[in-house]
Formats: sequence, structure tokens, C-alpha cells
Amino acid sequence: MRYEGMVYRPPSEAYSLIVQITIGCAHNKCTFCSMYKEKKFRIRPVSEVLEDLEMARRRYTYVEKVFLADGDALVLKTEHLVTILDRIRELFPECKRVGIYGRHGDIARKTPEELMLLRDKGLGIVYLGAESGSAKVLEDICKNATPEELISAVRKVEDCGIKASVTFISGIAGKDHWQEHAIETGKMITAMNASYVSLLTLMVEPGTPLYKDIKEKRFQLLSPAEILLETELLLENANPEKPCVFRSNHASNYLSLKGDLPQDKAQLLAQVRYAKSNMGLLKDERFRAL
Repeated sequence: MRYEGMVYRPPSEAYSLIVQITIGCAHNKCTFCSMYKEKKFRIRPVSEVLEDLEMARRRYTYVEKVFLADGDALVLKTEHLVTILDRIRELFPECKRVGIYGRHGDIARKTPEELMLLRDKGLGIVYLGAESGSAKVLEDICKNATPEELISAVRKVEDCGIKASVTFISGIAGKDHWQEHAIETGKMITAMNASYVSLLTLMVEPGTPLYKDIKEKRFQLLSPAEILLETELLLENANPEKPCVFRSNHASNYLSLKGDLPQDKAQLLAQVRYAKSNMGLLKDERFRAL
């Protein structure tokens, strides 16, 4: 198998076969992100991807899931994705799901018919980083997306029968806008009706624009206690109509939360409020990781 650079994948794809169909991220300007800085974005030739799949079949006797990387792999033309998905189905009949990273613009450029075709060919889940529901925060972090565009993209994916897994980041608004971030993110979760929502906690890597902003005191990080306040406010405003799997158990999180919205909302809020009075329950800073 061939893979260029550092491997990045969603936590739920830890045991998947990971195949690069793009290298890096076409946007690659988010102020908090260091993931693809060492890579220059390009689309791999489909022939190379097919070779990788054939190499993987010779190496692995059982592949339950396949994840298509890198950052916004859904940017590929639908015809090329279909070719890759068809080959996955031929080579790995045991494969139960194919996942992919996608940006809102990638989704907007696909017609509903194209997305449903990809679904029928085996694409089961699209991972999308929304980060915040606040227009102000999205602009500050150079996300190049509006709340309306993000909501529309997720609803489009879900309406076409593909599950959407959306990531938000606690602390991404800093001390100045944490309340707006929490309220608007909760509202976005409500409007999106995604199948999965995950909440990470900000960790800033050296070399990123946000790291420089912190060093020059233009951005103030939230304390663990403030992160809990923000999480509480977010959950109070999150009321999706259909069941949504909610996870805040990433290695970056101070407090591990696991439940479904809306049915487990009271339980999740109770856990946050209990932790506010028992700060010793929070993960020590030394053990947080990306």
C-alpha cells in the first residue's frame, strides 16, 4: 500500500482500509488546522488508486470498511468515484461501508442524482468539518463557508440516503465569542439533522495562524471550566428532530460524553453539570491529544 505523508482519518475509521484518492486538502487555509500543511493538493490518477486497492486485496483477507482520503476526497468527479467504488465492491465483497471526507462545496457541486448513485455504489458516510455554527467564527477561522452552506450540504447528503458525520470544535471561538459559538452551533445541529455529530476540543499546533494569534494575545483559550460552560450551552440549544448520535469522547476532550440526541439530552446535560462541580473528573492536560 502507498500513502503519502501523515495519515489522517476520523476516529470511527480506525480499523478501515485507508486509500488516498486525493493528496492533502484543496482549501487548506483554516487557521486552526495543521493537518495537510506539508502536502500540496492534487488528485491521484484513478489507475493508481485501483492499483492500491488490488495491492490491499492481496495483503488483507478481510476488509469490513474502506475510507477514502485525504481532506476533501469527494471533490473527485462522480464518474471517477463510481469507478473506484465499483472496484471496491468487486475486490472486497465483504465490505460493509465506504466513507469519505467532503467539504460543503464538494457536496454542493454534486446533484442529488449523483449522490444517490454514489450511495447505491456503496458510499455510506460523508465526514464534514463544520467547526462552528457562528458566521463570525467561521469567518475568523477562514473556513470559507457560511452556516447556511454547511446546513444545506448536510441536509442534502442525508436526504440522498447517505449518513453525514459532522465535527464541531469546543473552544474555537476563544473567550470573546464562546457564547455565540455555543448557541449557534446548537442551532446548527438542530437544523442539520445529521446522523452523527462529534464535538472535539481545540488543541493548537505550532505553525498554525491560530497559534500565532495566541502567542500575540489576539486569541485567548478557554479554560476547562469554560469549556464545560460552552458545552452546556451548546447542548441546551441542540434539538434535532431525528435521532442523532452525539459523541464528545475524542482524545482532545476534557470530559467524555456519549449519547443520542434528543433522547439523551437531559442525561448529557446532567453529566456536564456534575463535572462543573467535580472538576477532578476532567482529563488532565497531559493526556489530551489530537
